[in-house]
Amino acid sequence: MNVTIRNLFADLPAPLPDERFDALLDGDSFRMERIVSTGQATPAGQWYDQEREEWVLVLRGAARLLVEGGGEAVPLGPGDYVRIPAHCRHRVQWTTPDEPTVWLALHFKDAKTTGSAKD
Repeated sequence: MNVTIRNLFADLPAPLPDERFDALLDGDSFRMERIVSTGQATPAGQWYDQEREEWVLVLRGAARLLVEGGGEAVPLGPGDYVRIPAHCRHRVQWTTPDEPTVWLALHFKDAKTTGSAKD
């Protein structure tokens, strides 16, 4: 059996015009990805409205997350994480431009809303 060791901080890109999304794991009911932001924010007037729940953790860098109807954008730094329910409209207001912001994101079906942990 082969085991591959990788590092989430390897191959961090130089500033890019768009965020970089790297799939780490994909299953029937989940997707885990590394997101690298280099100063990007969600375009004005655009909101994420996702079919699945999302749990996101900032590993490096900093960001501000705005949830529709939630008031001010919330600052996030290394170690901060948030669970975003499916169809909770949200946007990234800002990411630090002077260093990459590295996120770990898990997109999943919530067993409580689907009726079964095997969905």
